[in-house]
Amino acid sequence: MNKKLLSSYKFGLIGGAFCIAAFVVFKLIGMDPTKLSMLFGYFLIPFFLFIGIRFYRNQVNQGLLSFSEGMSIGFLIYSITGLVSGLGIWVILIFSSSLYEEIKTKKIEILTENKDLIVEQMGVESYDVTYQSLLEMTALDIATNDFIWKIIPGLFFTIIISIILRRNFK
Repeated sequence: MNKKLLSSYKFGLIGGAFCIAAFVVFKLIGMDPTKLSMLFGYFLIPFFLFIGIRFYRNQVNQGLLSFSEGMSIGFLIYSITGLVSGLGIWVILIFSSSLYEEIKTKKIEILTENKDLIVEQMGVESYDVTYQSLLEMTALDIATNDFIWKIIPGLFFTIIISIILRRNFK
């Protein structure tokens, strides 16, 4: 496992740093950093998974890669990326309470604007529960959501990339 961790942590760290940078850049250009950072992650995660798994196969494991090795390397990469991204966003939101309040207010506004549609489709109870949860939302909730939305596509892309890059013979 040491060989796998040593060959994959740098891809996870760089991916996480890119996600944090995207969060900051999207905020600076006046866009919703939570949604766009998540969308950016959908393109970034597969890129770093591919180059990380390929690096392990070609540079560390003499051109061989089993499906389980690809899954292990991918897990490490997307977990580290999600962890770094989530922690970075959490720290940013803790030190920038105005950004946190802006994000929270924007989410409440969007929910309020779509009240009729939500009540029609889900019921008034669902709307009320969602509204209450947004009122109680913390910076850690936003960071956790970012982490989760790095992990879910990471697993999906890891399966595909591990199958594509699998090579059991030279």
